[in-house]
Amino acid sequence: MNISPYFRNLRSAYFAELDDLTFDSEGLHILDKRLVQRRKEMEFLVHMMEISPEMVAVVFHKGFRFTSLSAMDDLLSREPESLPEWDSLADAIEMAPWTQELVHVLQKQPMGEWFLTVAAALEYMYNKPEHPQATSADDEEEDREGEDTEEMEARTREEAAADWMVAQGFDRKE
Repeated sequence: MNISPYFRNLRSAYFAELDDLTFDSEGLHILDKRLVQRRKEMEFLVHMMEISPEMVAVVFHKGFRFTSLSAMDDLLSREPESLPEWDSLADAIEMAPWTQELVHVLQKQPMGEWFLTVAAALEYMYNKPEHPQATSADDEEEDREGEDTEEMEARTREEAAADWMVAQGFDRKE
């Protein structure tokens, strides 16, 4: 499976977001409770879906069932500007009934269907065990060269999201 740099960057951010939501300060497992709360904030969260999709995509955690692994693997190989239409993934993804209201809220947004595609890809990566692939020396060198740019882009996205949250009245997450 070939994962595009875009999804490689988002994967670690998505995993970190779920990890941050999993436990409270006392170490109690509260992921489900926090996800329910996030889902209630969807009208507000839609404003973050383009800047920080990983922070919004968690609302769909455990809401997808993937029926076409090849379609999902193909999706992960794409960059954000070449993602397939959400409707074209209908045969590859089954949605849990509780997701329908969230989907309707998102479909009203200009980037909503694009975001749904990204959210599905992130959840697919989260549930897919990693299979190390043999890479050539050229691939490894290309990956190392792209890491600096990818890290800078991820940092810029995270900083923009943090700035936006502060502007909305939230404390900066350190």
